[in-house]
Amino acid sequence: MTLALALNFVDRQVINILAEPIRADLGLADWQIGLMSGLAFALLYGVAGIPFARWADRGHRPRIMGFAVLAWSGFTIACSFARSFPQLLLGRVGVGIGEAGLTPAANSLIVDYFPAERRASALSIYYLGVPLGSLAGLALGGLVADAYGWRTAFLVAGIPGLLIAPLLWLGLREPRTHFGKQSSAQPGPFAALRTIWSVRTYRLVVVATACQAAVGYGFGPFLASFFLRNHGDEIVGLAARADVGVSGFLGIALGLSTGLAGAIGVWLGGFLADRFGRRDIRAYVTIPALASFAALPCYAAIFSMSDGSVALVVLAVPNILGVMWMGPVHSTQQSVSPVEIRGAATALFLLILNVIGVGMGPLLVGALSDLLSWQLGYDAGFSLRVALVLTSLFAPLAGWLFWQARSSIQDDFAT
Repeated sequence: MTLALALNFVDRQVINILAEPIRADLGLADWQIGLMSGLAFALLYGVAGIPFARWADRGHRPRIMGFAVLAWSGFTIACSFARSFPQLLLGRVGVGIGEAGLTPAANSLIVDYFPAERRASALSIYYLGVPLGSLAGLALGGLVADAYGWRTAFLVAGIPGLLIAPLLWLGLREPRTHFGKQSSAQPGPFAALRTIWSVRTYRLVVVATACQAAVGYGFGPFLASFFLRNHGDEIVGLAARADVGVSGFLGIALGLSTGLAGAIGVWLGGFLADRFGRRDIRAYVTIPALASFAALPCYAAIFSMSDGSVALVVLAVPNILGVMWMGPVHSTQQSVSPVEIRGAATALFLLILNVIGVGMGPLLVGALSDLLSWQLGYDAGFSLRVALVLTSLFAPLAGWLFWQARSSIQDDFAT
């Protein structure tokens, strides 16, 4: 399942390192990059997650995951044949629909296998697929794009999923059939959503995570553009010394920062939550809160630096802090949800996270950048720099919301 999630993020993140060559080839504006990589993907991802989740609450979850991997991989391959913005947009929408089927089923299956006191660590192992997939998508995407073009990068990103899908289908066990577990009678979809949303802890962590995602995912499509526009000569020189193309160099550098640092952050968040959560259940929201508060000054410093190489290195710090929520939050939202609707709880969580965070985050960065450039006359590098700093203000808002959940999490876990 971790490997499947890694492929999920290979296909999702590869477009971020390809943003500049795609923009140049198809003549796109920043807002179109933000729409294509953000809202169009996230909206369909979130909406499609609801029927997938209802299916996961009833059906054979390994088969659901195998079908999802097959679907999004096919659409990623289709993106390599796009000749216009609408065609590429349609392909990314298809990727979003396919990817919606993985995590609701995976979260539900993992929770069936592990007791509450081990769930944050177990889910953190699963969510290691996010930084590892981001590393592979950025690094391999950049190298392949340099050598063969951005269309080939989409093709290479999509093919592995065709091999992984049968492994999920055939290699995982479904507890409902192998261990005799049967789902309880389920409420209707609207009743299920009302039940979930009535839990205060769930509401707070969902909105907090969406705010945090607006920062992390909002930055994704524009980090390579930021370094090229603001530190272009330095990046070209570093790439030349490394004897790789510019896209390949940035893909490796950003991939290592996102992937390795992110992997540390995901694991650390889950480990700390389970360790301290045994004594105080509030640790499951305290750790994400503190990490979100600490991330803001890091982002502000990075986007203000004059030295691009230092900024690339320091970027690892907020990349660690920005993903420490993954294990604790997914464990929390599953543990406060009734067992018979945990798939639906994950789907609603992902819908809000993706529409607000993954969807609006990149679009907000792109729109702010274009507004500053077109209306106020700033150059493209400075306008993007300011847009990224302004978007980072969502991080302390996320921290405040996580902190508010401390007052209700004990009662909601007990329930």
